[in-house]
Amino acid sequence: MLLVGSACSDDRMLSAGLDSLDWLMKTQRCQTDGHFVPIGSQGFYRRAGEQARFDQQPIEAAGAVSACLQAYRITGDKRWRNEAWSAFNWFLGDNDLQVPLYDSVSGGCRDGLHPDRANENQGAESTLSFLMSLLEMHSLQKSEAKEITS
Repeated sequence: MLLVGSACSDDRMLSAGLDSLDWLMKTQRCQTDGHFVPIGSQGFYRRAGEQARFDQQPIEAAGAVSACLQAYRITGDKRWRNEAWSAFNWFLGDNDLQVPLYDSVSGGCRDGLHPDRANENQGAESTLSFLMSLLEMHSLQKSEAKEITS
């Protein structure tokens, strides 16, 4: 909705996209300390039910990074930049278990978080999710550095 609303200059679509993203990011926030908590894949989040806490998947964090950066590019609101960093930091250990999913030795990304441990598999989907997020965050930093020097 954000991409299409922006491309078509459709304010209603942009507003709906931003409202939806706002709800999702608030829903995916730890009530205790505020870190990013993607909705788990074991039960998801059914209407009038409880949000599944686990298994947390890298693709969810990557999607949040991309969506929040798109919202930031459209609105210039630094809140979305901060939300993107929060989702990205999930990969680096700012998560429920305080365990990094990115493995700097192998260059891979673990396949997610179980309630008691990280899933030690490092599949392509998880690794690509991390690498795409890393590239997006690097691009953000590069553009912000360019703004500072301009």
